[in-house]
Amino acid sequence: MRKAIAGFLFALVASFVALAAQPAWAATTYKVDKSHSSVGFVIGHLVIAEVEGRFDSFEGTIVFDEADPTKSSVQATAQTNSINTNEPDRDKHLRSADFLDVEKFPTMTFKSSKVVPAKDGKTGKIHGTLELHGVKKEVVLDTVFKGKTTDPWGNQKAVFEATGKINRGDFGLKWNKVLDAGGLLVGEEVTIKLKVEAIAQKS
Repeated sequence: MRKAIAGFLFALVASFVALAAQPAWAATTYKVDKSHSSVGFVIGHLVIAEVEGRFDSFEGTIVFDEADPTKSSVQATAQTNSINTNEPDRDKHLRSADFLDVEKFPTMTFKSSKVVPAKDGKTGKIHGTLELHGVKKEVVLDTVFKGKTTDPWGNQKAVFEATGKINRGDFGLKWNKVLDAGGLLVGEEVTIKLKVEAIAQKS
């Protein structure tokens, strides 16, 4: 009986030692998978219509702490000359000094300052600084964590979506034309639309 009790106590102590030796659960670092992600936007056109566009060249890093999302962070960069609205003449104008002035400001960046999760554990708000056209402004992105999965090649993936709104005039993008019927050619408000599939980095 004593041997049985001693054996049980030894096994119990060994279990505690093994658990203590395991590293604490840590946040996972993800790199944005550009081939399965998009950095898009929508802006008003002719008062009653909209134009959609995207940036084709971008990269980003997400540190995601699923246990405590407040410890998560995001950093991203997009090349402004990669703007694409599927209209070459319009894209050329958007790259010019009237708009993005890509020769002077070749990149735009976003760096988070805090993450505020909702109670559902899947949605939240990412606060951060957007630097565009040489101007830094605080913006908020409404974000959805779509879940995690593993692809056929063993890569762990996490999927996120985010939306936000900015006023282009706040970033010095003020070019416009008045329409004969009234109103402006280009809207002031820009809706940001992000779809992100990210790959977990191996330590």
